[in-house]
Amino acid sequence: MENKSKIIVGLDIGTTKIVAVVGRKNEQNKIEILGVGKSESLGIARGMVRNIDQTVTSIEKAVKEATEKSGVKIEFVNVGIAGQHIKSLQHRGVYTRIDSSKEITQQDVDALIDSMERLAMPPGEEIIEVLPQEYIVDNEVGIKNPIGMGGARLEANFHIITGQVAAAANIEKCVTKSHLQMSELTLEALASSDAVLTPEEREAGVVLIDIGGGTTDVAIFQDDIIRHTAVIPFGGNVITEDIKQGCQIIQAQAEQLKVKFGCAIPTESQENEIVVIPGLKGRQNKEISVRNLSAIIHARMSEILEHVYYEIKNSGFERKLIAGIVVTGGGAQLKYLPQLVEYITGMDTRVGYPNEHLASGNFDLSHPLYATSVGLVMKGFDENQRNQIIQAEQATPIKVTEVVQHSNVKNKRSMMERLYAGAVNFFNEDVDAAAKKK
Repeated sequence: MENKSKIIVGLDIGTTKIVAVVGRKNEQNKIEILGVGKSESLGIARGMVRNIDQTVTSIEKAVKEATEKSGVKIEFVNVGIAGQHIKSLQHRGVYTRIDSSKEITQQDVDALIDSMERLAMPPGEEIIEVLPQEYIVDNEVGIKNPIGMGGARLEANFHIITGQVAAAANIEKCVTKSHLQMSELTLEALASSDAVLTPEEREAGVVLIDIGGGTTDVAIFQDDIIRHTAVIPFGGNVITEDIKQGCQIIQAQAEQLKVKFGCAIPTESQENEIVVIPGLKGRQNKEISVRNLSAIIHARMSEILEHVYYEIKNSGFERKLIAGIVVTGGGAQLKYLPQLVEYITGMDTRVGYPNEHLASGNFDLSHPLYATSVGLVMKGFDENQRNQIIQAEQATPIKVTEVVQHSNVKNKRSMMERLYAGAVNFFNEDVDAAAKKK
């Protein structure tokens, strides 16, 4: 939305659900939720658009519900992106400032970031996010915020996230066909991390695991710097598919079994627990062992977490993550999941809820599946704040001392001009006098 309205809309286009969240900041700098809309996602598979029309229908349904509950006309949305096509790379950028005596401003930082966004990418790929890790000012390393410092050479190490042009274009096309405009496109893992991680965890070193329906997103932070990101093309849907095949039931029944009776670790007490599933028309009911159900879930979830653990080891920060792991997303509600994560990785684990930054109100979003949508709203406020800083810098008038300096220079110039003119007149008078004597 516009900066004046101070209302931001986050649109989470997920594989299993689409969520629209309308929020604004209150006097305590907390986000007040004005409205929430949720619909089943029909045209998305593994984080990517597979059917434009179905996706548009799902978006319109979620946005309509959010509009009715909030009373706000929704025009601009912050959208998340995920999918197997997402990649990341490291790069260093350099920006040479014209006047090294002046302070580094947000505009200088943005100029450096903009230069990274113009990097040449392989055909079919584009840059989605440019994330500064640390800055270097005139060879002074380890600077987290260079604004206000002086220097001629501004450098930074960047974590750059790329994705397929077609995937991003399809998301924007769906948003546009839903009569909306896309303000920002953000990696879902980064949005979720804003919603559920604390500053202390980012500083100490932490892994965020966002288990969605189609993908599992990973983001690693250490020393309050983004260090590694990855998207694993498996999520809750593959577990549902395994239950469907293993128990010989339909998709809807498999999903209900997973949500109501699913467990990440089989236990002895489940041995005698049986769930009765109604048979299809004219067929007998099916009896399914809860222990067998948990065994199916355990096998697939262990595979997903092994992929996550590989990304953690591949980042090079495995031994530096003091805060351990935070699990969020719809898949985080699976019973005994934190214990399974700890067993596979050996790292402390907790479930992340996106309610720390929210004000109490009529809408309860204290559930892991809302992490991305709440994070997208927070990203919108961060972008608004950055734009306000830039506008303030551009509107800053010339300092009085600078005006005095300019007037002094002008006075000195006029004085020199008078002295020079006087010297020329004196010289001419001497020449005329000498000529008369002759």
